[in-house]
Amino acid sequence: MKTFSTIMRSTLAAVIALSSAQAFAHGDVTPQAVDTSALPQLGEEWKTTNPFTGNETAIKIGDSAYNQNCARCHGLEVISGGITPDLRKLNDENEFFSQEEADEWFLMRIRNGAVIDGRVYMPPFEGILSQEAMWAIKSYIETRGTPE
Repeated sequence: MKTFSTIMRSTLAAVIALSSAQAFAHGDVTPQAVDTSALPQLGEEWKTTNPFTGNETAIKIGDSAYNQNCARCHGLEVISGGITPDLRKLNDENEFFSQEEADEWFLMRIRNGAVIDGRVYMPPFEGILSQEAMWAIKSYIETRGTPE
């Protein structure tokens, strides 16, 4: 029985250590470059609504860009593990009054990040990702449906 107890304590310690490492690693992502050369260039002025909604090329680029830059925090296939906002809610008509409002919120957050009480919950991506890359990511998110 002593051996079983020792094994259980060791297992519990390992689970706690691994969970802690994952929690502290949250948000520890080095932004990756996104090749948007296959998309129309949007210019210097920021669009207020997604110009790439339904664009298959943008969705493919957005899928890759999301997985390289966003999935670590927001979850694979845009399914949040609960630590960060579930981005599929951007597709939920009960969360936003309109798709335009959801686009506006998305763009504000991805450009400026989220800092609360001096803590960085999400880094700003303006100057790192292009407008085309940001809207491609949003186009991919739009294909993921809404949370159940």
